[in-house]
Amino acid sequence: MKDLIEALTILQKYMDPENRWPTHCEHEVLYVCGLIDPVSGEDERRLEQLGFTPSDEHEGTYKSFRFGSC
Repeated sequence: MKDLIEALTILQKYMDPENRWPTHCEHEVLYVCGLIDPVSGEDERRLEQLGFTPSDEHEGTYKSFRFGSC
């Protein structure tokens, strides 16, 4: 749980504060959507360590297979 909270805290820095639905879970993948600013290199490396990577399918979205299981 600590890793998930850390990842969401990092991603929050890059999100639209008006986004009311920032997460989506589908097919055992957790998506964090609505990023409006590029993630810095240091934060991107830490997110990868925490199990989050940029989505290839959706711009402004990170995904995690680690936290997506229901």
